[in-house]
Amino acid sequence: MTKNAQETKAQRVERLKRSKNPWEALEEIRRFAREGFESIPPEWLGTYFRWWGVYTQGDGAGVTGGQNGEGRALQCFMVRIRIPNGLLRSEQLRIIADLTRRYAHGIADITVRQNIQLHWVTIEALPDLLEALAKVGLNTTGSCGDVTRNVTGCPVAGVDADEICDASPIALAASRMLAGNGDFYNLPRKFKISIAGCRVWCPYPEINDIGLTATTRVLRGTPEVGFSLRVAGGLSTDPHLGVRLNAFVRWHQVLPAILGIAELFRDSEVLREHRERARLKFLFLQQGWTAESFLEELQRRIGFQFDPAVEELPPADVYRDHVGIHPQKQPGHCYVGAAVLRGRITAEQMHAAADLADRFAAGELRTTNMQNLLIVNVPRFNTESLAKELDAIGLRVGGSPFYRGTIACSGTEFCKLAITETKSFSRWLVEELDERLPGFDQHLKLHVTGCPNSCGQHWIADIGIDGKKMKVDGRLVDAYYFCLGGALGLHQGTARPVGYRCPATEVPEAIERLLRQYLATRQAGENLRRFFARHTDTKLREFLAGAPVEAVSRDVPAVSIGGALTQSAGGDGD
Repeated sequence: MTKNAQETKAQRVERLKRSKNPWEALEEIRRFAREGFESIPPEWLGTYFRWWGVYTQGDGAGVTGGQNGEGRALQCFMVRIRIPNGLLRSEQLRIIADLTRRYAHGIADITVRQNIQLHWVTIEALPDLLEALAKVGLNTTGSCGDVTRNVTGCPVAGVDADEICDASPIALAASRMLAGNGDFYNLPRKFKISIAGCRVWCPYPEINDIGLTATTRVLRGTPEVGFSLRVAGGLSTDPHLGVRLNAFVRWHQVLPAILGIAELFRDSEVLREHRERARLKFLFLQQGWTAESFLEELQRRIGFQFDPAVEELPPADVYRDHVGIHPQKQPGHCYVGAAVLRGRITAEQMHAAADLADRFAAGELRTTNMQNLLIVNVPRFNTESLAKELDAIGLRVGGSPFYRGTIACSGTEFCKLAITETKSFSRWLVEELDERLPGFDQHLKLHVTGCPNSCGQHWIADIGIDGKKMKVDGRLVDAYYFCLGGALGLHQGTARPVGYRCPATEVPEAIERLLRQYLATRQAGENLRRFFARHTDTKLREFLAGAPVEAVSRDVPAVSIGGALTQSAGGDGD
């Protein structure tokens, strides 16, 4: 056998990364565009394109029918546009809408990291698309690949009436520091950063490799705003909530701290040995690191010591979708949030939203990690008119708890790793639940993910459903496994796998049974998190199934479905 034939997947990827910085190879992409799809070598299709926010697009069947845990690809691409902190101007959204209409069959998806994702993009169109984005200050750099992903932040930074500080300038500075930086093009795996100045931690710092949350201390009688620091959060198949370090990070220390952690991650050779164990969290999960040892190594690298952490106030059971009309800190102004069901938005809706932002406000929009779209700095006297116009284009300023709370990954429609279809399923699921449970009045997070990799973040949902296959009448059908009671903030904890799986067609009925039990037996003031915590897995399975049932394993042994393994580690999620 040749040397390359004996390589592990990790060894092959590491060799390819060492041999080329894809950010320096834009001219190769231009050549591929001139010469056509057949001219693209495998190392670009499988690896290098990701550094440009580009993945090959699945054929619609997902992992089924592919090989080695990955489905078949079409001769077109998914392109993920990086939106740091979710900050958009109307002219930028208008360009994205134009590109969506021209190259992406008229549809786009808002992602759980505040990005906007296009599909159906051909190699011939890719250079023109990248150039058009650059002209309005946007890019796709590092929105995929073993690099720093989009830096997320509070989508109402700078306008939130109750924020501790506007942290968006730091988020943008961190993005500029790392995205496209050749010193950090070769990390062991994806690297995620969240920086929040709000009190409700809406960008989910607990599930990021770096999570910074604003806090205040009083030093010699003077208040000072700084940050708490969490590290090594992440979901996928091995969820791990971020570990808080004993550090008060002062404003001017934030960027050095981020740089030091990025260097620590980059230099961790042990994380490069297995692709499935390459995230920062595995230093804690498998290498014996602790909060104390991590802080010691970080301080050694950056050359200074942090002051000790101060008491913080994690949010308790706060719903963070930003939908509705909300007063800003600026007198006489509001922001207006529209729910974008499962993140799917059309070119026409984006064009209309950009026009409405100019007409009723100052042309400023925001994307959220609940896949929604906001318009900020709206004069109060314009809010009701704006809300009506948004409703008229299908972007609801309101909606049922199911409409507002449902999140979905790409699913088999576009993703080669997915086991189930998610986007159309999620829309149907919401319609079913609205019909079955009219007037349900509790906020909930209902997350649909099409495979174990948790791109739909089922681990942090009230009700998280994880895509599977099961046999019904001798044929394989989409199915979902239930995880219940996930939460972040003060009561953080990953959702419990409760041992119940059913075909996708039976999911609405199962959720209806569960929520009717909640409505009938909840205690005074009891929310879903507390209700789930009060009941055993056995009882929750009974609520879902309508009768006592035996537990089933969440992950059956990896088996071949049409030649492709149904389990994988990693994922195309951003």
